[in-house]
This record gives sequence, structure tokens and C-alpha cells, in this order.
Amino acid sequence: MAISSNYTEENIRSLDWKEHIRMRPGMYIGKLGDGSSPDDGIYILLKEVLDNSIDEFVMGAGKTIEISISENGVSVRDYGRGIPLGKVVDVVSKMNTGGKYDTRAFKKSVGLNGVGTKAVNALSSVFKVESYREGKLKSVLFEQGNLINDLPTEESSRRKGTKVSFKPDNSIFKHFKYRAEYVSKMLKYYVYLNPGLTIVFNGDKYFSDNGLKDLLEDNNDVEKLLYPIIHLKGNDIEIALTHSRIQYSEEYYSFVNGQHTTQGGTHQSAFRESLVKTIRDFYGKQYDASDIRKSIIAAISIKVMEPVFESQTKTKLGSTEMGGKLPTVRSYINEFVGKYLDNFLHKNPESAEKIQKKIIQAEKERKELSGIRKLARERAKKSSLHNKKLRDCRVHLNDMNKENRLDSTLFITEGDSASGSITKSRNVNTQAVFSLRGKPLNCYSMTKKIVYENEEFNLLQAALNIEESIEYLRYNNIVIATDADVDGMHIRLLLITFFLQFFPELIKEGHLYILQTPLFRVRNKKETIYCYSEKERIDAVDKLGGKPEITRFKGLGEISPNEFKHFIGESMRLDPVMLDENFSIEDLLSFYMGKNTPDRQKFIIENLKVELDRIES
Repeated sequence: MAISSNYTEENIRSLDWKEHIRMRPGMYIGKLGDGSSPDDGIYILLKEVLDNSIDEFVMGAGKTIEISISENGVSVRDYGRGIPLGKVVDVVSKMNTGGKYDTRAFKKSVGLNGVGTKAVNALSSVFKVESYREGKLKSVLFEQGNLINDLPTEESSRRKGTKVSFKPDNSIFKHFKYRAEYVSKMLKYYVYLNPGLTIVFNGDKYFSDNGLKDLLEDNNDVEKLLYPIIHLKGNDIEIALTHSRIQYSEEYYSFVNGQHTTQGGTHQSAFRESLVKTIRDFYGKQYDASDIRKSIIAAISIKVMEPVFESQTKTKLGSTEMGGKLPTVRSYINEFVGKYLDNFLHKNPESAEKIQKKIIQAEKERKELSGIRKLARERAKKSSLHNKKLRDCRVHLNDMNKENRLDSTLFITEGDSASGSITKSRNVNTQAVFSLRGKPLNCYSMTKKIVYENEEFNLLQAALNIEESIEYLRYNNIVIATDADVDGMHIRLLLITFFLQFFPELIKEGHLYILQTPLFRVRNKKETIYCYSEKERIDAVDKLGGKPEITRFKGLGEISPNEFKHFIGESMRLDPVMLDENFSIEDLLSFYMGKNTPDRQKFIIENLKVELDRIES
């Protein structure tokens, strides 16, 4: 049947800059989110403002950046050169406007597309810029990208620099909350990459003397490292690397012009390749690449002219050229690693010997596991992974492209009823479901062999595509969805133990979450409220008045698919699983999952008393 419709000049619209950003925010800042994930939009807004202040430091202007985050919003104050007073309005409200197009001023900058602060402006309910320069102050105020107040320039005795204050728009970022842990991690990366820079965040100071060496030391228990960190520096490149005694997979931190490229890119690939080549040449043996890189922990930072990223949020480098008269990224890194790592190994025979022993041990373990791996793959094939255990999402069914995982989520759940409810209510394009059968094994202190021998772990590993490295992790968000009872919490602990034991970088990089599901449904004939705590239940009863119907959900299977849509859609509540920097993974697992039952009982009793006292008070 033909569809008749009018299509005239009146159907054609032109959006101004702020309208387009607000209508299609994902094009500019990636996903929105509520702050529970480190790549949610509110952190991108902060990063876009911070990048400008960092560029000022890189250019030699201003050694301190002050950041304040509260319920009232965010403020970032630097002591750089200040925005030219006559261009303050333009640089935050006119697309493709900025000083970074002039490579004489910003040769190796992060933000080169003239979009960053415009996106922050458009997506903020309030956005204020103050530029202190030449003894004067220029201040402008915007609301949702609209210029509200353009104050005349006035005299000022304050130090030169720029202060940007903003509050993400609640109508776009629903129920958002900045998590101090994520902000802290972001700021630490900034100071690791910019030794000499001081960042003050809500009164706490961040500073680094030794760059990427400090990064590896702060993120790992030094006693668990096989040998002292190798730290290599050149004009436009810095590398730090070591091997872990206890870790199985590869772990990388990569950066370009100060930007944390969480998805790697040409520079990370070149480093992995050059590491293998240098090691083979040094020892004169064709060791398998996986044996060389097994358990490696490394960080690489490079600076290139006008970098090309594969997305607006700059998480993966696409550039193949260093810029200017320099060679390609690949050849530049190959040459640097080949020369400086080789020199280090010759000068440090003790470290070189430990590396070789590690490689030989990895080779032995790989050969021992080869038969088990083959049997495991055959079992996985017979189990019809995609039909029985994994109900995949469409972005992955026919496409292993790594870029798609940014939008994808895997729910790990237990039982047919729970997995059935989630499967029926999920977004089939981006959300997948992995169904467990009963409680997983407590794998604490076990070797990688158990991952292949245990069907649940083997199939989960295959579903995530993380056998060798998390570089090709298929899902950006891994969500444990279990009942909010003792059994459900036990399953959570067992799964977290599995990831900590064999794939800790999944947690370190912020991929693992716990799904919050409502405990109560409170409703009357006009309204339904889902409550996640006893307090929310009381508030809901007060709001609805009278005698509303109250339902207590005992398990995920009791929630109908129609209701589940509310809990795994845009309003999904997630608790990120984070590591406390004060505890090593081994100590953490030993205490909570080891055989020291009396110590745990004492810990639970003492903390239960503290919690009860807190509730009573």
C-alpha cells in the first residue's frame, strides 16, 4: 500500500549549534548515563573543560589547577594565559572556533576539533566562564547554551587564568551523580602524564614526580611485581613496563597527548608488536608472542601532531603518522622500544633473566593447557553457547568489531526465571544475557586451568572474549544480576572472585557492575512507584497516601518482563564494583574467600554491631 505524505520546504529544518548538541548528545560526548560508569557523559563534560587547562600547563602557562565538585555543580580554575577577552563568548558558543587550530600555539593538543566546551555549554543548565587576563576580567553566563549575561570587561587584580563553572542539565543527565573515585582516577592520570602539575580536587592534592612509573606503582602491589619497573623516556614517548607474579592476562594503560585511550589504538598495537620483536631479538629465540606478553603490565604515552581519534570522546587513536617530519607511529615506537628496551636489558641482566624465566614458565603452562583448551572449546561448541548459555545482542551476533562494545551490556544472571524475564525485556540490540546454572565455583587460589575445566567459567570467558586479553572484550558493561537475598549475594561474591582472580583489569578499568533491582512496588489506581530501599518504600507510601498496595519482590523471577523494562533501560541503577587502593587483590581474596572462617565471623559480628548502632542513632 502506498504511503502518501507531503514533503515540502517546510519539512526542512536547520538546527543551530546548541540545538543539535542537545538533540544528539551522543555524537559529542558518547553515552549519557548517571555517573555510575567512568565513561558516562558527565565525566566527559569535566574532561573537556580540564583538557583546556591541561593544554595551558603543557604550553608552560600555569602549574596548578583547582577543581570543585558539589551538588551545586563543577568549577575548574587554572592559572594559564586566560582566554583572549574579546573571544570568550565565541570560544564557548561558536562551533569550530578555538586557538588549537593554530599549531603554533598548540602543537600537540588533545582537543583539536573546536567542539569540547561548546558541548559542555549546551548540555549544562548553567555554564559560566571567567577569563582573567591583562589585569582585567571578562565574565559570561549561559543557560542550556543560551547567552544570558555578557558582562562588560572590568578591572581585576586576580591572577591570570580561566575559571569555568557548570552544572550538567538534569533533563539530559537523569539522576546524575559524580563519583569521587572516578574523578580521582581521571585526575591521577592527568598528573602522571604531566609531572610538575598540581591538581587540587575538593581540597585533596594530586602530583607526580615519576610519570608512568608512578602510575604502575600506585595501581599495583609492588611486592607482586616480578622485577623493578622499567621506565623509558624520549622526546615524544614514555613507557613503563613490568610483569606480574600473580596476574594471568595482559594489562595496558595507553595515552595520546594526555588523553587516556581506553580502547588503545595504533600506538598500543605498535608497542605490543615492538615488545615481542625486541624480546625475540635480545634472547635470540622465537618465543610465542602470547608467552612474552603474558602477565605484562605496561603504560605507554606518546605525543603526535594533530592526532586523529576514532570517536569524539577520543578513546582510540586512529593516527598512523606522528606528524611533521617524524616517521609513522608504528615505526617510531618500534625504533624507540628496539633501542631503549634492548639497552636496558643489556645493562640490567638480573631483570633480563627474570623476564626470560617468566617467558619459559608461560610457554610451559600454555603447552600444558593446550589439550585442556582444545577439549574446552569442543565442549563449548557442543553446548551451543549462543543458544543455551548466551543470548547475544545484535551488535555482536554477526560483528566482532570492537567499537560496538561501547554500547553493549552483558547481564550475568542465575536461574531460568530470572534470565527469562531479563531476556524478554532487554534491548535486543545492545543487551545480552548469560545464564548461570546454580552457584559458581569458589576459584580462589586456583590456577587458570580451572577456567577451562569448569564449564560455567569456560563459557563465560568465551562469551566475553577475554581468553588472552581484555583488549577485545565484547561488552563494555558486565552486570551481575542476582536476587537481593543471601544466595544472590553469595553468587555475586563468587563471580567477583572469578574476575579478581583471573581478569582483575576488568574491574580496574570499570567494566563490572551490580544491578540494583527494586525491593518493593507501591501503587494505587493512579501511580506505581518502585522502591529500592525501606526508606524509599516509606516515602512512596507517604506520597500516595491512603492504603496503597505494597508488593515485596523476593527474586528477579517474580518481576514480570513488562516491569523489568523499567529497571534495565535508561533509568537502570548500577553499582560499580571498585577496588580499594589500600588493599591488594591477593589480600582481599585471601580474607574474604580463603579458609580463615573465624576471622571473617569476627569481622562480620563487629561490623554488624557498628551498623546497628548507626541505624539506631
